[in-house]
Amino acid sequence: MNIQEYIESGILEEYALGVLSEMERSEVERVAEEHPEVARELLQVQHSLDAYAEAHAVTPPDDMRERVLRGWQEAIRNSGEQQSQVPPVTAPQMVASSAPEPVAVPAPPQENGVVRQLPTAEPAPSRLKWLIAASVALLVLSGLGNYLLYSRLQETEANLEVAQTEQSRYAATQQAALKERDQELAVLRSADFRSVELKGTPKAPEALARVYYNPTTKAVYVDVRNLPAPPSGKQYQLWALDNGKPVDAGVLATATAAGDSIQQMKDIASAQAFAMTVEDVGGVASPTLSTMTVIGNL
Repeated sequence: MNIQEYIESGILEEYALGVLSEMERSEVERVAEEHPEVARELLQVQHSLDAYAEAHAVTPPDDMRERVLRGWQEAIRNSGEQQSQVPPVTAPQMVASSAPEPVAVPAPPQENGVVRQLPTAEPAPSRLKWLIAASVALLVLSGLGNYLLYSRLQETEANLEVAQTEQSRYAATQQAALKERDQELAVLRSADFRSVELKGTPKAPEALARVYYNPTTKAVYVDVRNLPAPPSGKQYQLWALDNGKPVDAGVLATATAAGDSIQQMKDIASAQAFAMTVEDVGGVASPTLSTMTVIGNL
């Protein structure tokens, strides 16, 4: 059973108004015993109807009881006086007509010659109950509709904010990628850069990379064509060989080692060759010659 749908069906209001059959009332009481949330909702409905009845109750005048009793006493007294003035009925008359004589109904009592008008009849109890139930249902539906509308509005605003954030992030990423590509093209097309082919050593004969070196600006770029994936916890490191002495040129990013991008390395003042070795993540001060993968001369 869907408890929320059961609560919103209106059966709790009908129970509180007393318009259900005995079987339906028993069913509502059984559900309320099994589900505390139904019991709480039923109690709230009863309190709401009690508050409505108290707010619309009409208090009779203070002298209403005395006026009613006095009127009926006068009516009974007048009726007794009229019966005492009726002549006795003889036996033949009783035989001739067995139908009783009509008795005059006493007129309603008057005070000071003013005829008091009976109050306007209130709506029938069942109709009043349905009006109360309909009013409560309309209030509940209106509140639920406003809540759902507000929730949808909040959700739409949140989704719009997320979409705008993602769009801005994507635009920034694309702008950075375009800038990087333009920079790479400028390096590749510039006559100021010298291209150094790094070929694989016997340790990795299929390995291949290329270094772009600008002797004037000292800038160094590396472009990987094919390198074996380094072991876990290891990273490729580029070295510049200046008169046979290795100079650290920086470590390669994972994307660069995979051949996805061109990476700018550390500036090198002077070099006659470049080489790559496999080192611990973060790089080392001196190369491990046994892990040299590629090497090339200017």
